[in-house]
Amino acid sequence: MVISDVLRTKGHAVVTIRPTDSIELAVRKLAEHRIGALVAEDLWMKPVGIFSERDFINAVARDGAAVLGFQVRQLMTTPFFSCRPSDRVDAMLARMTISRIRHLPVIEDNELKGIVSIGDLVKHRLDEKELEASVLLDLSRLHA
Repeated sequence: MVISDVLRTKGHAVVTIRPTDSIELAVRKLAEHRIGALVAEDLWMKPVGIFSERDFINAVARDGAAVLGFQVRQLMTTPFFSCRPSDRVDAMLARMTISRIRHLPVIEDNELKGIVSIGDLVKHRLDEKELEASVLLDLSRLHA
């Protein structure tokens, strides 16, 4: 299975933010959309970073409530890991685990195609395993 299979089920929508937007706006977007990360895009809609809940929490722990007035570019992760629609799900799960990251923007030909979380990939793998188990059960019933 590949990342494009996950996006086919999950969808391609990505909530984005500008690097010059405030952290307060970024946190509001995270809460409003009930998501864990935003992709920061420049004026030409090119992904330039990722802003996550973890970026916010670490900044608040370090600098306190003043971070709400910071710009996204001050806290976003850059450079950031991304993947392609053709990448294998298991390989991306391994990359995310080793790198201790939870979100991967999906980029092809310098264009943002979607975003996947570690939860999306685990759910996809579980659904895949459930289907395999169901097929094997059906086959065993045929031969019984």
